[in-house]
Amino acid sequence: MESLGVYISVPFCRSKCTYCNFASGVFPAEQQGRYIERVLAEIRGSRGLGDQISAAVPERVDSVYLGGGTPSILAPELLRSLFAAIRSEFSVADNAEITLECAPGQLDDDFLAAMVECGVKRVSFGVQSFADREAAVTGRLHTREIALRDIDRVRKAGIRSVNADLITGLPHQTAASWRESLDLLVSSGVDHASIYMLEVDEDSRLGRELLDGGGRYHAGTVPTDELVADLYLVAIDVLAGSGLAQYEISNFAHPGAASQHNMRYWLRQPYLGFGLDAHSMLRTVDGEAVRFQSGDDLPAFLNGAGRSEVQPVSRTEALEEAWFLGLRLNAGISMVALEREFGLVAAHRNDDAISDLIAVGLLECQHDRVRLTSRGRLMSNEVFERFVGEAAEAELVLVD
Repeated sequence: MESLGVYISVPFCRSKCTYCNFASGVFPAEQQGRYIERVLAEIRGSRGLGDQISAAVPERVDSVYLGGGTPSILAPELLRSLFAAIRSEFSVADNAEITLECAPGQLDDDFLAAMVECGVKRVSFGVQSFADREAAVTGRLHTREIALRDIDRVRKAGIRSVNADLITGLPHQTAASWRESLDLLVSSGVDHASIYMLEVDEDSRLGRELLDGGGRYHAGTVPTDELVADLYLVAIDVLAGSGLAQYEISNFAHPGAASQHNMRYWLRQPYLGFGLDAHSMLRTVDGEAVRFQSGDDLPAFLNGAGRSEVQPVSRTEALEEAWFLGLRLNAGISMVALEREFGLVAAHRNDDAISDLIAVGLLECQHDRVRLTSRGRLMSNEVFERFVGEAAEAELVLVD
């Protein structure tokens, strides 16, 4: 807990994808400067944050992640100002993982040069599909050729670690087009891949259309749930055969290429978020977790809206988080580590649920570790529900 991850939200996009449910959008370009000034003010005030909320803000930073939105559409000088502020306020480790999200076709030479200058070591491309029709109907502005070219460009610039995102369940997607996307991802030589299943909720235009039974945004061509599940399983096999081993429900990597920043989230290690809809988790001097976040309304943020009230994470909530975050990892959860953190009684509070889930093939136990099965990963939300709410109503105690 002596180091920190830093996340910076950049909510600006050149187009809003139909499936996107993030706090991002097509905003006037002139707002970018004002926005970065607000983020810089947050960064400069971060060292005093610990005193304000009675939590520790580690000085050493070992991961930095710029997400969005599309950070790669910022002006290069704005990127430089962000990294200058981070390095002024924190001690960034020489081997820190520094990641920047890019959209294929939206990365010009000047910005790429600024990325290298600022020490970016890892790029995450939101490809989503290498099939041109699937990309076009969801609002992506790239083609297969552009995506492959940009992956090659960042490598030639000296950024060797590259992730590519793909989504199962996009309109017009078929088993054949999905396999083509996977084959192109593998042949591109990326050392990390993220495979997401389409989220259907009211926070995206496509999601709302699907929930309402409408046909806009090509909703009528979205694959069935059964096909989406099959495509996900195909991805696991294809990527494993290419050396991209699954280490988390949605993430695959060559040895040594797992996302260190995202591992902080799953392992409940401290991180500090800056900008719109950015979340943070810090530890008090007693080791207890606290969480807070920024609002998701851009005009309010630009006009000085602050972060939410700090919320202490109770022992019950911490145990719930340990289960539903830890189970996302293929390595699963160490019962020995859980006992060490929460005590013997609390760590085994869910033994009946675990036994039930093992009996139906959603969990498995190997040595001291509990982990999802392949089928369990497809039904992970149903599994996680067994570890939250009524299953953990009683407040935990510090000792057995």
